[in-house]
Amino acid sequence: MRHRGAARQAVALRERTPDKGCFVTTSSLNARPVRVSTRSPWLSYLRRRGGYFLVSLFVLVSAAFVLVHLIPGDPARASAGANAPAAVVEARRIELGLDRPLLVQYLDFWQGLFTGDLGQSISLRTPVLDVITSRAPATLEIALIAVALVLLVAIPLGLLFGAFTRGSRNHGVEVGFTATSAILAAIPEFLLGVVLVFLFAVNTQLLPVAGRSDASSYVLPVLALALGPAAALTRIVRAETLTALDHDYVRTARAKRMSSARLYGRHVLPNLLTSTLTISGLFLGGMIAGTVLVENIFAWPGLGGTIVDSIQGKDYPLVQAIVVFYGAVVLLINLVVDMLLILIDRRTALEHS
Repeated sequence: MRHRGAARQAVALRERTPDKGCFVTTSSLNARPVRVSTRSPWLSYLRRRGGYFLVSLFVLVSAAFVLVHLIPGDPARASAGANAPAAVVEARRIELGLDRPLLVQYLDFWQGLFTGDLGQSISLRTPVLDVITSRAPATLEIALIAVALVLLVAIPLGLLFGAFTRGSRNHGVEVGFTATSAILAAIPEFLLGVVLVFLFAVNTQLLPVAGRSDASSYVLPVLALALGPAAALTRIVRAETLTALDHDYVRTARAKRMSSARLYGRHVLPNLLTSTLTISGLFLGGMIAGTVLVENIFAWPGLGGTIVDSIQGKDYPLVQAIVVFYGAVVLLINLVVDMLLILIDRRTALEHS
């Protein structure tokens, strides 16, 4: 009888408490109640991922400020001229605010980011924000077109070559694909750009060699940015396709005589998108940084040539703003990729909650 009474008490302690969404559980009569939260893992992940983004942005801004001030040379002297008297150089330094303590300059930089007042370019003598807004669209255009081209080419080609070479079939196709994609992935963007200029602009004159005019002027810069990452991503998609084809659910689908289009579109593709998008985020960040070299090769009127000139001219305000812009775009791309991963695979939210 005593054991039955203890069992009834234990069952009573497991009943729902007045707090909505919480339960009190106990493994023994003397154990303390445990509150089990039913918060949404989506909200927990979004809050934590947003916190990581803000911390990364803070580190980016701080690093941009410190690294720019480590550039050798005197921006006041570069602005006033190599033969300017010392009094003129000192007056220019005071005008630029370089005579103030670094901490004050750092806080002013943060204030400028929040208010949109990033100061005036030392070399161009125009507001930094005007330079960014006028030249960033040209950079983003070729970068976003290249990103879209990489995804639209790499995923279908990876699936196709994975289907053709599964089970050690078509060995010649596999060897040719592996060699070609490895070579393209290893060539740097600037070297690939030079080769494209020689083949299609200098030798055959099929495409314009430099500048931003009509649609044909976009072809070579976009190809220079996209060919290497597309080749590397195609190799990864093919490897993921071969891994997915070895799973039991694919064998079951084949045993049920499911059509190839439905098999690859419904079962294989969704299961390789998670790893593909994760790696794509790394590639896309590198492509954004690669626009600096590509724009200089093709005389593209974007931020790539501007940042090179501003570094040579010791233009602190402009260099800082461009570095923060590039870094913020890369961070934003990674954030968008993470959000897409959550939408594709809900288990990711639970694993990170």
